[in-house]
Amino acid sequence: MKQHSFGHLPHTVTNIGFGAWQIGGAWGDVSEADGRDALNAALDAGITFIDTADVYGDGRSEKIIADVLASRGGERPMVATKAGRRLNPHVADGYTKANLEGFIDRSLKNLRVDSLDLVQLHCPPTEVFYRPEVFDGLNELQKVGKIKGYGVSVQKVEEALKAIEYPGVVSIQIIYNIFRQRPGHLFFQEALRKNIAIIARVPLASGLLSGKITRETKFASDDHRNFNRQGEAFDVGETFAGVPFDIGLQAVEEVRKLVPSGATMAAFALRWILMSEAVTVAIPGARNAEQARANAEAASLAPLSREVMEATREIYERLVAPYVHQRW
Repeated sequence: MKQHSFGHLPHTVTNIGFGAWQIGGAWGDVSEADGRDALNAALDAGITFIDTADVYGDGRSEKIIADVLASRGGERPMVATKAGRRLNPHVADGYTKANLEGFIDRSLKNLRVDSLDLVQLHCPPTEVFYRPEVFDGLNELQKVGKIKGYGVSVQKVEEALKAIEYPGVVSIQIIYNIFRQRPGHLFFQEALRKNIAIIARVPLASGLLSGKITRETKFASDDHRNFNRQGEAFDVGETFAGVPFDIGLQAVEEVRKLVPSGATMAAFALRWILMSEAVTVAIPGARNAEQARANAEAASLAPLSREVMEATREIYERLVAPYVHQRW
């Protein structure tokens, strides 16, 4: 894995990180033991960036991370969490300094630290991006030391472009994968120009790009790939990257033809993301130690050729773009 500087913050992180949504919840039955094993395997492989959120298992993910890091000791990886989705209702008016400080205090307790490495607004309503007072509040929380830096997890490219107009924003987390290629155009150019760290989430399109899901695959009732197919619980773009299931499976079979001999489709899909110089870190999740090790190993796959990159773009434009390109 390569090491990248993290925007304006004094952190260096591996280009493959650990996405901790799975060990929190909404991915079916992932035991705490499996979650700990997955995180330990990722750290053993050298990963130095962990991404979580206060709502992943209502704090379960943050607490598992705290336990694992405490048991390991030594140099800590960078841990990024998120705040805002605990609001009920989840509306722009809830993004006050007081509410955000309350969420941050809870994460400080869950993660057992005095200051958060990075807090990200958790896919806030679009209106929040047009409220400077929200970002002023984060500046104040940074000045008093509760957070070392802040960024935004966004749904839309337009939100990302608006967010980086605020000078205090150091990072953007956005869905970027073979099935969601739009961020790689204007937004990535602007992020590079402003030295904004980019965290690529949903890198495997909720498992579609692992190549292991079929029409017969059954998902547990508490797995978002079952209950959020149409965006019933949160933005549908978080589930299968917003691609209709049947279309996604069709596109996967075309991508499969491009995977080099000896490589898995998941490794290929992660290596595709790392081909962009704008991406700081991709954050695949893992349900167990085996998946975590495989994710880390993907970085060692040889760079993809121009012809292969062009072929993935053609598949995207022909099959996937009509469903996602202008939506997010």
